[in-house]
Amino acid sequence: MSAKLSLFNQIYANHHQMVMQLCLGFVNGDRSRAKDLSQEVFINTWNSLERFKGQSSHKTWLYRITVNICLKSLRDTKQTRSVSLDAEQRVEHLLTDDSTSHAAEAALGALYASIGQLNEVDRLIIMMVLDEADYAQIADVMGISEGNIRVRIHRIKQTLKKLMQNEHAN
Repeated sequence: MSAKLSLFNQIYANHHQMVMQLCLGFVNGDRSRAKDLSQEVFINTWNSLERFKGQSSHKTWLYRITVNICLKSLRDTKQTRSVSLDAEQRVEHLLTDDSTSHAAEAALGALYASIGQLNEVDRLIIMMVLDEADYAQIADVMGISEGNIRVRIHRIKQTLKKLMQNEHAN
């Protein structure tokens, strides 16, 4: 097995779940679109593996690639994102994953719907928080100061809390 293939397999095994979660958050929980974006991220990763200079961790590098792919997708499609998942998508989403309870899936769907109402940058930041990235890593990926990240995360959490309360009220 070539060194490139071995390294790629290791990166994929260690980080494919993180990439998928970030993509899911970006596309409001649409698993099909998230899989497509995730696949594009790893194609891009494979194609740029020789150019990786090691100036950051593989995880930070993948965050950057994922952020760029997700933002590019948004620009390319220029579609208006729906505020929440429609009933058909929620049912399909519930039927595709038997590993968790329906209540947990409904809560997750509501969370993704609320995250989907955030602007693109806030969506990506909160998905990195949910993936347990530290503030320094998020600041590095987003290209803004760690102090600014702390403030933004606090505001995003407040906004999500309000959105989730409104979701439950409706």
